[in-house]
Amino acid sequence: MTYPAHFSLEEFLHSDTGNSIGASNHPSWEVVDNLRRVADIMENIRSGAGVPVIISSGYRSPPVNAAVGGAENSAHLYGLACDFTIPDWGSPLDICLKLEPYVAYLGIDQLINEVSWVHLGLAANGAIARGECMTINENGTCYGF
Repeated sequence: MTYPAHFSLEEFLHSDTGNSIGASNHPSWEVVDNLRRVADIMENIRSGAGVPVIISSGYRSPPVNAAVGGAENSAHLYGLACDFTIPDWGSPLDICLKLEPYVAYLGIDQLINEVSWVHLGLAANGAIARGECMTINENGTCYGF
């Protein structure tokens, strides 16, 4: 299975936390298919941005997700999410504001400003993307940016 020009499966599977706790982060084929969908969306974003996009988290196995304090139903568990930054675009809030007009076009389920990075989540195959845009910070969840 090939991945878009600017991304690889390996960067969506890499986990410093997984490595540090000795947890496997190897996905099922279904997860690999989902990660390909995420990679395609990220390639569209990369092409539009014209500058590098840095993936900091993609798939998380259950032990890795627990170790990082991820939600029990995190889209990362299913290969339907990634966390990223685009340094040349500014802060995660700046990135979210630039991407917000394209959420529906790209089929994004959730675009979240998590203050240190941007979380992008997709809906499961066959489900309708909610197009949610929000900020999650020390004060909790706030819809909108």
